[in-house]
Amino acid sequence: MQVLGDLVAQARDRDGVLFRSPERSTPYSYSDFATNAWKGGNLLRHYGVRHGTRVAVVVGPKEPADGDEPGYLRDAPDALLAFLAAALDGAVVDMDPPNAVDATALVAPAAWLDRYTRGPGTKGLAYGGPVEDATVAQFERELWSENPLQPPGEIAPDDDVLAANRTYTHGEVMAESGRVVADYDIDAETTLALRAPMTTAGAVVAGLLAPMRAGATVVFGGDEVADIAVADGDAPEETVIRPADATPS
Repeated sequence: MQVLGDLVAQARDRDGVLFRSPERSTPYSYSDFATNAWKGGNLLRHYGVRHGTRVAVVVGPKEPADGDEPGYLRDAPDALLAFLAAALDGAVVDMDPPNAVDATALVAPAAWLDRYTRGPGTKGLAYGGPVEDATVAQFERELWSENPLQPPGEIAPDDDVLAANRTYTHGEVMAESGRVVADYDIDAETTLALRAPMTTAGAVVAGLLAPMRAGATVVFGGDEVADIAVADGDAPEETVIRPADATPS
């Protein structure tokens, strides 16, 4: 596997649970997540997302509460879905966008959209809601009726995909995900707790790409103690992956 599209295609045929949260009534299976990533890629194409365009994604819960901060998952992985959807279209994704967003699309919790100033060509898509701005698309509702097929287009390993402290390519993040799987013995029986903000390349690699590669289950938004934590600070798990240690060199 050399590009993120390979990872999503593999997930489409994989059994098991990818995401689990106590705030979600049912676990999110690999197959459903991959199919929705394909749908998301086709949806974003309607709004101009193509190879080389920029997409800003704000990670957060569907219904942010006081104390919630951008970057942390609590109830649903919509932002991670949006990241992969944009990657399938060949876009470069910023998971920690500035307040002034100059991109083809901005995907964020509906309650936080007013924190960001969109450029004149930036389409807003919100998850959660309700969405009261008629110029903003409702991400989940539009995703529901989208084509569940792999988006068209060819992506190469040296194509850029993630903007962080620098811009990382598909090949770099995929290679690093393979190293993390090997170094931490992650497999289909492993559970990983997301305890770090998903705003850096290392967090995306360790908290999303590596578990997807191995068929592991990612847990968030609760007190469950997993086999491995992805965390910047203290964690109850004996094994902790620091995002800085999962950042492509």
